[in-house]
Amino acid sequence: MKIAVTGATGFIGRHVLADLESRSVDSIAVVRPSTTKPPGHSRCNVVQFDIHKAPSNAFELMGRPDVLIHLAWSGLPNYKSLHHFEKELPAQYRFFKSLIESGLQTLVVAGTCFEYGMQSGLLSESIPARPSNPYGFAKDALRCQLEYLKAAHPFQLAWARLFYLYGEGQPGSSLLPQLRRVAEGGDQLFNMSGGEQLRDYLPVTEAARHLVSLALAEKDIGVVNVCSGTPISVRKLVEGWIKENGWSIKLNFGHYPYPDYEPMAFWGDLQKLSYLISETT
Repeated sequence: MKIAVTGATGFIGRHVLADLESRSVDSIAVVRPSTTKPPGHSRCNVVQFDIHKAPSNAFELMGRPDVLIHLAWSGLPNYKSLHHFEKELPAQYRFFKSLIESGLQTLVVAGTCFEYGMQSGLLSESIPARPSNPYGFAKDALRCQLEYLKAAHPFQLAWARLFYLYGEGQPGSSLLPQLRRVAEGGDQLFNMSGGEQLRDYLPVTEAARHLVSLALAEKDIGVVNVCSGTPISVRKLVEGWIKENGWSIKLNFGHYPYPDYEPMAFWGDLQKLSYLISETT
């Protein structure tokens, strides 16, 4: 089997490539023209082009892969930017349509828990999407477009709604890198929100493994949550990181307001993912 990965040099992409390599799967890293090769992945083939200006023969350039794991999306972490549906949405749909018309059989796309919007509590795939910011809206709109495209050009789609990921290589603006910078920089205080919000956090290595398993299944899976299924307060999470790393730092709770683009308590339903993973293993 041959699997291509867009966003291959990003936070999730580098871990997906590592997992593919560990399973001896032929992989193709799709990178921007300015990128030479993802570090640490000597066996993967590299194809260079901008998906916003993808050539008409993109599928051939990628080596006609059996599956595409699509992780590329620009404009983050500005979830409220109109860029997501004005620029990103049409460009991504054009790219997918071209690949599918050229023969791509299976597509695994990184969606987002923000597609659920301001709904609280346990979120299962059967709950209707109600996105409340441009990023979540654009992602869900792309999913809908692909469902319509399937009627004209049948293909298999796995739409992986990612919850909160952490681990090596994540953006510096994320919670853990910020905490690490402050703690290792010698500061005694870390400013944060009240920390009582409940979230669903998953190590990026586990998320990458799940994405590869969904790709190897080569099934029309539809929407599936990629999550831990276990809610944890941000306060407890941060305190755990401090203890685990032996940092000596105090937390200044309430310094920042709670985000207005997400509810106070939500986490993913793990049942569908668990069933699918058990089938593939």
